Amino acid sequence: MERIQSALNKARKARQEQRENQQRDVSAASAEGTTDPELGTYVIPRDMSVASREEVWKNVPAFHPKEKQLASSRIVAYRSSHDSVPYDVMRTKLLHQMRANKWTRVAIVSPSQGAGKTLTCVNLAFSLARQTNFFTALIELDMRRPALAKTLKLTDECQFSRVLSGEDTAEAHMRRYGKNLVFAYNKTTVRNPAELLQGANAGKVIDDLEAKLQPDIMIFDTPPVFSGDDTLAFLDQVDCVLLIAEAEKSSIDEIDKCEQELAARTNVLGVILNKCRYLSKHEEYGKEYS
Repeated sequence: MERIQSALNKARKARQEQRENQQRDVSAASAEGTTDPELGTYVIPRDMSVASREEVWKNVPAFHPKEKQLASSRIVAYRSSHDSVPYDVMRTKLLHQMRANKWTRVAIVSPSQGAGKTLTCVNLAFSLARQTNFFTALIELDMRRPALAKTLKLTDECQFSRVLSGEDTAEAHMRRYGKNLVFAYNKTTVRNPAELLQGANAGKVIDDLEAKLQPDIMIFDTPPVFSGDDTLAFLDQVDCVLLIAEAEKSSIDEIDKCEQELAARTNVLGVILNKCRYLSKHEEYGKEYS
């Protein structure tokens, strides 16, 4: 992992020197919110109390998964344990960056399929939801190979693509876990998802949904970057991205090329190496302490 990180740092440093003078701080929004066309930032003031948000979120139908169902899908972050620690560490680092920059939207991406992107999204969302009075929305935009319903064992025929196209309301295609975590998902594949994500209506839907629910963070599960142009079509709608790479499969060149594509369009928070079989002692989070 150190070898990969060293190579990425060299490539990132060269690009960062070209971007330093172009970066702009994201300022506090006015009462109507503001859009930054350069960073793709849409800031909405959190003017609702916790109780008011809870009432709004109650309009989203609830689902109550059993612990055995979650465990069978390798979802571990719904409760605190030594298994959840890596996701909790990721959560803390992510929130530090998001709060420092007043960001609310993060996309989780991977170079190619099989890196564990959706599972990372779900565990990160559950970890965030364990924070009291912190509201999280996870929205599935991988409409070529949707996996969120299967991962969560959701059987309702939700199709968030219908919301993006303006055919239906968001609440009809979302499900709520507890009081502060919602999932928007697609039960089946969608034709021409890139065109749908590039359409003017998709951006408006996300803006309206954020204004209505006022989540503290919105996580977008996006398609692999090299599977098509779906993700690139949507990056102007997010504040930043996290790149998921697969250990022993994702090459340095592949990761670097993907990071270049992303960095040209939004802020790259970092690279997460997933499915690691060999860890140094300091990387085995929480096992000895727990």
